[in-house]
Amino acid sequence: MIQPASIHPTAQIDPSAVIGNNVSIGAYSVIGAEVEIGDGTVIGPHVVIEGPTRIGRDNRITQFASLGGAPQDKKFAGERTELVIGDRNLIREFATINRGTGDGGGITRIGNDNWVLAYVHVAHDCQIGNNVVFSNYSALAGHVEIGDWTILSGYSGVHQFCKVGAHAFIGMGCLVGHDVPPFVTMANEQRGRPRGINSEGLKRRGFDAVRIAAIKRAYRTLYMAGLSLPEAREKLAEQARESSDVRAMLDFLDHSERSLAR
Repeated sequence: MIQPASIHPTAQIDPSAVIGNNVSIGAYSVIGAEVEIGDGTVIGPHVVIEGPTRIGRDNRITQFASLGGAPQDKKFAGERTELVIGDRNLIREFATINRGTGDGGGITRIGNDNWVLAYVHVAHDCQIGNNVVFSNYSALAGHVEIGDWTILSGYSGVHQFCKVGAHAFIGMGCLVGHDVPPFVTMANEQRGRPRGINSEGLKRRGFDAVRIAAIKRAYRTLYMAGLSLPEAREKLAEQARESSDVRAMLDFLDHSERSLAR
């Protein structure tokens, strides 16, 4: 049933904000200029959303979250930039997600069905896929790309401009300073190192034994065979003929702009 938005009388809503149907906005929340909030989204008390920010449908944003703030970048000179958030995301207490920068693409983008838990920070110009879990206190520096179904454990962090491929797992307290290929687990040391593949996560998402075996074989080629990166890439190209998952890993290597985590 379509209903008008339910806005607490203490909330402050800028006249230019666009509020969808069935939206709920809690006490003392502040919705700024050029903010769009899609149908069915629930915003708790004491939330601050600055614009330009576009938020999709059926999101849940809990108390004290801060979205769409100016980027924490000394080069930012007040240019018009955006934060774009998709549908069905959960954003918990004290999470901070900043807008983009003019020289970094101009948009910070969050996809669909993500969990952004307490005290998470997503910096300017980050590009986040779908079904990503950010555990408590995990953080991204600017310009980071995170692929679908990635999990970042508590207190983990990713250095600016790094890319993390789909289905990767970043262990608790792990600091990532290099690109992480799809399916790879990073763990055990503060300066994160590859520690196998995220096999348990893949099983939960329906990957069968044949697919997982191909990914494990690719991992061994890349990390355990004693090959140089060009040699490993040549072997992976052969394996990719029979595995679309290995092809995804190979494509990631080909588009990596930082040194690879090895």
